[in-house]
Amino acid sequence: MALLYKVWKRLITYVRRTEEQEISNLTGLELKGVFPLVKINNTQNNLRELLSPEQLQQSLEEWTKNNDSLSIKISDRQLDENIYDLLGNTALKIEVVQAVMQRLVASKDFRPVLLFQRLEDFYRRWCEGVFIDAAPSENLPQKKMLQLQAQNIAIGLRQVDINTGLNVLILLLELHRYAQQRDDLKAQIIFYPSGQRHTDNFFTSQLLRVINYSDAIEIGNFCSVVGEFLQGSNFSGAYLGDANLTGVNFSAANLNAANLGDANLSGANLAGANLRCTDLSSANLSGANLAGADLYRADLSHADLSSANLSGADLSHANLTSANLRDAKLSSSYLSHAILFGANLSDANLNGANLSYADLCRADLSGTDLNHADLKGSNLSDTILFSTNLRNAILIAADLSYAKLNGAKLNGANLRSAILLGADLGGVDLTDVILNEADLSGVVLNEADLSGADVSDAILFGTDLSYANLSSANLSGSNLSGAILSGADLSYTNLSHAILGGADLSDANLEKVTWNENLEWEDVRGLDKAVNVPEALKQQLGLV
Repeated sequence: MALLYKVWKRLITYVRRTEEQEISNLTGLELKGVFPLVKINNTQNNLRELLSPEQLQQSLEEWTKNNDSLSIKISDRQLDENIYDLLGNTALKIEVVQAVMQRLVASKDFRPVLLFQRLEDFYRRWCEGVFIDAAPSENLPQKKMLQLQAQNIAIGLRQVDINTGLNVLILLLELHRYAQQRDDLKAQIIFYPSGQRHTDNFFTSQLLRVINYSDAIEIGNFCSVVGEFLQGSNFSGAYLGDANLTGVNFSAANLNAANLGDANLSGANLAGANLRCTDLSSANLSGANLAGADLYRADLSHADLSSANLSGADLSHANLTSANLRDAKLSSSYLSHAILFGANLSDANLNGANLSYADLCRADLSGTDLNHADLKGSNLSDTILFSTNLRNAILIAADLSYAKLNGAKLNGANLRSAILLGADLGGVDLTDVILNEADLSGVVLNEADLSGADVSDAILFGTDLSYANLSSANLSGSNLSGAILSGADLSYTNLSHAILGGADLSDANLEKVTWNENLEWEDVRGLDKAVNVPEALKQQLGLV
């Protein structure tokens, strides 16, 4: 989805540039006769270029100057008129804003606190519809529209009003970001684009209304105009449910306890963002960048996180029930105590991730990379682990009951005290795995490679180990009652203190097996058909 969005954006840009090039090659008569409105739009583009960083800087400084009586030179009414006149016909670009901020910071006439206060007051009134709902004689958006139309610039009333409001929003966001980097200003300039929540109003919806209003003239208008200016901003407690935020830059933003349920954040940049306790249920985050984000206790149930980057993110105690994490990057992420019930993690990268005590019941982890991952105490019961890479993973006390592990790679993994009741490990690579004290009752381990594995003190009651490779494995103290060991390779295996009562050893290879007098052989079946049985063992069991 993220890739499709990028392709779409590039196509739109290409088409617009092509149209502009074609227009520039047409004569005046051609424009008038064939594309009358195109000429107007091209004129508007020329006007956009007239708003230089120098002009914007001069206006911003002028709005905070005092007159001889030390009162503010420009009244509130004059300020409102100036803002609409300066910002009503264009959308500010990031390079212009950056240049303006650099010039302001270097200027002795820059009064950031007063400028912020005046612009914030305008923004609040604009959000309330004060200007567009005014009587015709006092209606500033209408006045600006008529002025532009008199210059043959086709522009509507809403477009003027939206341009103005979004440009003021951009300036406020820049002032906030500048102030938060300075100890002398960070307490005086704090901007809440969606309004500040309080005890009677936990969620604020001001920004959502702005987004929907902006998108009324063109879907995605808010994202394309303001989207790249949102980094590091404060949206704590904002209600943005079902909002279109495709591709926006929320990096390092504060979205703590915000509501983004069902929002479209595909391709968005949320790297390092504060998303603690945020509602992202059913949100579209496909292809989003959430690297290093704080998602502690966030609600991501049913969210689409396919191909998202969550490397190093904190997802501890997060709710990811039925979330789509296919192809997601989660290397070194922290998912301790997270709920991933029924989640799709197929082909995801969880290399080195911490999933201790996470609930992965019925999740799809097929093809997932869990190399060196910490899954201590996790619930993996009834989980799909086809061809999953669990090399050197920590699975101490993990519950793998009835897990599908066909083709999984578990060599070097630590499964001490793990529960594998009813799991299918047939043909799985378990070389050098630690399974001591694990419950392997009824597990299918036929043809599995357990060479060099530590299976000491494990419960293998009725386990199918037929034709398994147990060469040099440690089975001391294990309970193998009723286990099927027919055709198994037990060469150099340690069976000291093991219980083999009722086990089937038909055609098993017992070459140089280690045992002691405490080994229980009662009712062992097929021992007479076993191969390479040590002479001493034959004598002990009366087989010679």
